Amino acid sequence: MSNIALPTRLGSVDVYRGLVMFLMMAEVLEFGHVSQAFPNSWFWAFLYHHQSHVSWVGCALHDLIQPSFSFLVGVAMPYSLASRMSQGQSTWQIWGHTFRRALILILLGIFLRSMHAEQTNFTFEDTLTQIGLGYVILFALGRSSLRIQWIALGLILLGYWALFAFYPLPGADFNWAEAGVAADWPHHLQGFAAHWNKNTNPAWAFDRWFLNLFPRPSLFQFNGGGYATLSFIPTLGTMTLGLIAGQWLKTAQETRVLLRKLLFTGLILLVLGFLFNLLGICPNVKRIWTPSWVLFSGGWCFLFLAGFYYLVDVMQQGRWFYVLKILGMNSIAAYVLAHTVVEFIDSSFRINISQQYDLLFGEGYRTLVSGTVILAVQFFVLDWMYRKRIFIKI
Repeated sequence: MSNIALPTRLGSVDVYRGLVMFLMMAEVLEFGHVSQAFPNSWFWAFLYHHQSHVSWVGCALHDLIQPSFSFLVGVAMPYSLASRMSQGQSTWQIWGHTFRRALILILLGIFLRSMHAEQTNFTFEDTLTQIGLGYVILFALGRSSLRIQWIALGLILLGYWALFAFYPLPGADFNWAEAGVAADWPHHLQGFAAHWNKNTNPAWAFDRWFLNLFPRPSLFQFNGGGYATLSFIPTLGTMTLGLIAGQWLKTAQETRVLLRKLLFTGLILLVLGFLFNLLGICPNVKRIWTPSWVLFSGGWCFLFLAGFYYLVDVMQQGRWFYVLKILGMNSIAAYVLAHTVVEFIDSSFRINISQQYDLLFGEGYRTLVSGTVILAVQFFVLDWMYRKRIFIKI
């Protein structure tokens, strides 16, 4: 491997982001429906497992979507900052854009969560709002040295770990109905790890105060999935890992050294996250974005990035990833399409083609048929946008 001159836009980043968007958009295939129709099939059970989130501790492929999206926001930051500086933008202009982008991400997340609600659903645990809440701090870190970024990452993870570790556990008289989880829920953790149990932690307590500051149809008591607003803090840790990787990519002089750094960092993070979980120091829980989850999922993100970097930018095999490239280069448009037009596309086909067009291969495969149609239409739109050089940016 020889010295390289990296382009201003890396194909591997677009392809990796495209994989993330595809996994999210492919939810319309509903492998769970197919798995239920064929309960003896290990193949559909396997796909269903990796298209759904684990109940609490652990990781499926689907659990890596949000960490990857957040990680890639950090990867893109050095390139975005350099681009704006090369355009002659002043510091105040760049900061203004940063605050504006953070606000748009938060508001867009709230809007998409409120589309089918009678009133605005003020919730801050989805991907866009979590990124928006930490984006300004990420930008500030992007203007700092690598040493400062590593220190900031350590403080974020240690501080968030301590917040949970020193929060009191529920007593014997605790009313579990307030937490929306049964006292005998099989996924409850025991011992010290119980500080990270579902809806009995400081992030849950914070939301019982914070979310009730906003107008809502009824008093907020708990999030059914255990998700929390404060997860934006460790999510910032995931974005900081991406920021570090992005700076390595941007300043790399030799591919062998860069790939070694990405691979070794990914493996070290995986091992650390696994050990913290195994030893009961901090469990791997994506839903509340535990510090060990930042390390574990971050390790996978480094490995995915290294793999795509090698295939796309080093070996120049990007042509094999055309579909992912289209999705990745217009990720905001893809994200919005996946959350807005699914029912419209399905109903249009039922009206213009057949009310039961998805029964072409029988009831068991109906979601595969309708999901494939929805994905094809969405890709057609994104491919048209790509060919017309229309890219939605915030």
